[in-house]
Amino acid sequence: MEKGLLIVLSGPSGSGKGTVRSVLTEMEDFAFSVSATTRAPRAGETDGVDYHFITHESFEEKIRNGEMLEYTTYNGNYYGTEFSEVLAAVESGRNLILEIEVEGAMNVKRIYPEAVLIMLLPPDFAEQERRLRGRGTESEEIIRGRLERTHAEMKYFPRYDYVVYNREIDACAKEILSIVHAEKCAVKRHADAAKRYFE
Repeated sequence: MEKGLLIVLSGPSGSGKGTVRSVLTEMEDFAFSVSATTRAPRAGETDGVDYHFITHESFEEKIRNGEMLEYTTYNGNYYGTEFSEVLAAVESGRNLILEIEVEGAMNVKRIYPEAVLIMLLPPDFAEQERRLRGRGTESEEIIRGRLERTHAEMKYFPRYDYVVYNREIDACAKEILSIVHAEKCAVKRHADAAKRYFE
């Protein structure tokens, strides 16, 4: 069976990662990895659906055992992707989307070089700021922090495989689908094609 692709989708706050991912999964049958976290479940969240909720000790044991493909800490809690989740999806032939930060994306590429890294960006920095302010849900300090973080995130830009500008959600999702379909046809993913052709 042909393996699925591991697609890593990253982008600064305001790029629309979550929305684009939702539209993509409506257009095509993508798998989506359920992340593990040490934070407590919020109201309405279900273990194994929203996150795998595990203890600090269990998470750190998984790190020591090399079971985490990528992980990060935020507000004192661990968040990460278990290698087993990814392998189960791609080995079944399904394409998997990981929506993660740039540092995690670099870890994924190091451990799983076949991963396809896509940087999702707003049309420009001014539009990013407009979108963040348009939410009306965050303080000026948080908005400034998110915008400042974008400068650090963009330092990783040259290490990505593709860039997609999110000017309009559906068009953006279709562009990502085009990348996925092209990658599935890449010669590097069909190294034994000539041999199989003559069988």
